[in-house]
Amino acid sequence: MDKLHLSEAEWRERLTDEQYRVMRGHGTEAAFCSPLYEEPRAGVYECAGCGLPLFSSDDKFVSRSGWPSFTRPISPDAIEETIDRSYGMVRTEIHCARCDGHLGHVFEDGPAPTGLRHCLNGVALSFKPE
Repeated sequence: MDKLHLSEAEWRERLTDEQYRVMRGHGTEAAFCSPLYEEPRAGVYECAGCGLPLFSSDDKFVSRSGWPSFTRPISPDAIEETIDRSYGMVRTEIHCARCDGHLGHVFEDGPAPTGLRHCLNGVALSFKPE
């Protein structure tokens, strides 16, 4: 996949302040604040930074974590993983494969069929209803 490379000034123009803080600064939005946490409609969740389709509502579940959660991405090529050792923890960070925007983390405490919980910052997503 071709990477999207923008200057920091271009990212600041493209993203809101909160999106920039989370996606470019590896931040986390407050739990239970995203309207996407309880979004009931069918559709596709795209990267707010570049529009790459990332997750389907078919794979969304209520995790009670406070953030939109999914069992798997639309395509294994849509996201990339890195080890995150911040805050004295070891976690697996997920970011957009096209623009490298920080999306959230993936944990091994999700439901079947994958056992994974892709825990996303809602501000890093845009929702396209079917």
